Amino acid sequence: MLTLGIRSVHRPLTVASLLTLLLPITSLAADCAFTVASFNIHYVVTMNGPDEDWEARKAAVTEVLRRVDADIIAFQEMETFEGGHFSRDNLQLDWILQTLPGYAVAAFGDAEVFPITQPVLYRPDRFSVEQQGFFFYSETPERIYSPQWNGGYPYFSTWVRLRSRCKQQNLLLMNVHNDYDSRDNRLRTSRLIAERTQSLSSDDAVIVLGDFNVRSSAREIRIIEEIGLEVVETIGSTNRIWGLHLMPAIDHFLVDPRFETPAEARVWRDKIDGEYPSDHYPISIELRW
Repeated sequence: MLTLGIRSVHRPLTVASLLTLLLPITSLAADCAFTVASFNIHYVVTMNGPDEDWEARKAAVTEVLRRVDADIIAFQEMETFEGGHFSRDNLQLDWILQTLPGYAVAAFGDAEVFPITQPVLYRPDRFSVEQQGFFFYSETPERIYSPQWNGGYPYFSTWVRLRSRCKQQNLLLMNVHNDYDSRDNRLRTSRLIAERTQSLSSDDAVIVLGDFNVRSSAREIRIIEEIGLEVVETIGSTNRIWGLHLMPAIDHFLVDPRFETPAEARVWRDKIDGEYPSDHYPISIELRW
């Protein structure tokens, strides 16, 4: 009778073989990384006919957002002024959805009961929407279009709870547009944003972003940072006044420390075919769970 002996062969573990074993794990982790952007896109005014400024720059809007290639984009000033209390039209949103397929819309609804000018676009193959809402910076935050504490223009936040299909975890994204004029309003707003973010977040990872209308060292930012968020540095100006860079960054990200964050945000100062997409530049960061 012939017996076949089977002997185990033990090969030494080399760096190359270790990398081969770890590659599928690191690739899986990398797949859960995502890019989030904030963009004050600037108002469109159509009360006296087509807005020539928008017509001139809308192709640049599409192109810069194509370059940013974000998985989540939070907008400010995405408003079509037609006169009256509010408009049901949103020409910028319609244009972007038409020219940049692959996005769905959150933080959005019937303009009579949900403000539609600070929507959040997201890739539905990466995220699903769990919940959304808004609050105004006023004595009556739940009352839509309510003026600020000093009676000023009604500013507000939208927020959305997204679930990562890759990580199977939730993130709370707070989209901010604070007052440019009154510091008292801004400070009250920051306290309200901090309170609402804490009450809404539960155990969700948190991202607070948008147009804060102050530099990152300002007390308005510190108030929000003090709830346990980290400011991602943004170098240089994020907007133009009379075509000039007169201010430090006023658009920012504040991020949950559970995310692995870059050293600084990217500012997209692209001028495309002679046109800037807006008076603000989009900013973006890549985050890893």
